Amino acid sequence: MIKPECIIEIEALHTRFGNHIVHQDVNLCVYRGEVLTLIGGSGSGKTTLLRQMLSLEEPSQGTVKIFGCSRSDPDFILQRKNIRSRSGVLFQQGALFSALTVFDNVALPLRELHTLSEDIIRDLVTIKLDMVAIGPEHAYKMPAALSGGMIKRVALARALALDPELLFLDEPTAGLDPELSESFVELILALRSEMDLTIVMVTHDLDTLVALSDRIAVLADQQVVITGTLNEICSFQHPFITSFFKSIRHKLDQKNNLEQTWKTVPMPS
Repeated sequence: MIKPECIIEIEALHTRFGNHIVHQDVNLCVYRGEVLTLIGGSGSGKTTLLRQMLSLEEPSQGTVKIFGCSRSDPDFILQRKNIRSRSGVLFQQGALFSALTVFDNVALPLRELHTLSEDIIRDLVTIKLDMVAIGPEHAYKMPAALSGGMIKRVALARALALDPELLFLDEPTAGLDPELSESFVELILALRSEMDLTIVMVTHDLDTLVALSDRIAVLADQQVVITGTLNEICSFQHPFITSFFKSIRHKLDQKNNLEQTWKTVPMPS
């Protein structure tokens, strides 16, 4: 059996801010093509770990390798630009630039390449907006004129502007009502398949977690206490997991009980 490629590899990571210890000996691998979700309580270091994966913060100790490169490599400064061009980020609340139009927000990472003409940029922005179901009539609106759902979609278009292999989602459905949240999850699933994305997600929303996650990594006690599928996580005994997945456990128990019931029903002859 071929071992899946580990495109993000975290080894023996420690994070300390003064006397405050956030992470101790964190080890984690993100496999190509999967959706890995980070969960944990407030202050568990989810966002910090995400920022370290993005090379926005440096751990106190340990290594974070992305596409085989780490900060300790002699040519990391040169490699970092390549890593960022292969990655996209959907920040919490979208984080659109309020002084830029929808078009210019999505065009920004393309313009930063300094290699594309405005005609090509215009065509690429139009394609990306179409991918997230934002029509051309919205291209020159300012972020203040957009609904919460549209802001998320525009921010996702910007994250996908450079056709990344790796996509980071920070609370992608936060602030959306259930209907918008469901449609946004469906959009992410469709884009994942279309673009062959690897996704690292932070979320506290159970419906989003269940719909998108291949594996889940639980941050607690300053470590990743377990990484596994939803069933494996729900079967693991830990106070945070018990609390977080209480409703999920109930649904899984109901499903398992229903399956057992059907197995005992005699088939018609």
